[in-house]
Amino acid sequence: MTSYAWARAESADAPVAVLLPGVNYSVQAPLLYWCATLLAERGWHVQAVDWSVDDEALAHPLAFVERAVAGAFDASPPSSRRLVVAKSFGTYALPWARREGIAGVWLTPLLTEEPVYRALSEATAADLAMGGELDAFWRPDAVAGTEAQLLSVPGAGHALTLPGDWRGSLELQAGILAEIARHIQEG
Repeated sequence: MTSYAWARAESADAPVAVLLPGVNYSVQAPLLYWCATLLAERGWHVQAVDWSVDDEALAHPLAFVERAVAGAFDASPPSSRRLVVAKSFGTYALPWARREGIAGVWLTPLLTEEPVYRALSEATAADLAMGGELDAFWRPDAVAGTEAQLLSVPGAGHALTLPGDWRGSLELQAGILAEIARHIQEG
């Protein structure tokens, strides 16, 4: 796995965001691409992770993802404001982020996995988690009582798209990104 600077910030203490992909959802895929773009436009340093999820990573996902997120922040400039933006498999970073006190935007978190739902249940209002109502991994009932903002996307599956409706999916994802932009602005 590697990380690279998607965007370098101008200021010395610019906020830093690390983007974590899914198994088959790279940082070039729509939601992460646009998250990186909106963060960069707002002056953030954006560090993107690229990985291949092999059998070893699948057998030990927490250790794999924690190495990736820690390494990406180590490769980034120091900052007093840090953020994780993760999709699906990347949300295994939730326990690490909780321990480090780093907020996140958690796209389709794997709420069927105990370490993920336990960490999200302990998250703060600085965290945003979004999942599609048709996604088997999206189980907001597993994190009842969390302070994180939870958004269920009607009619959407794991890709946060509408099956068989590319135009509707495009509009849906524009709304999702507007919500992410609002959340980051308020944070």
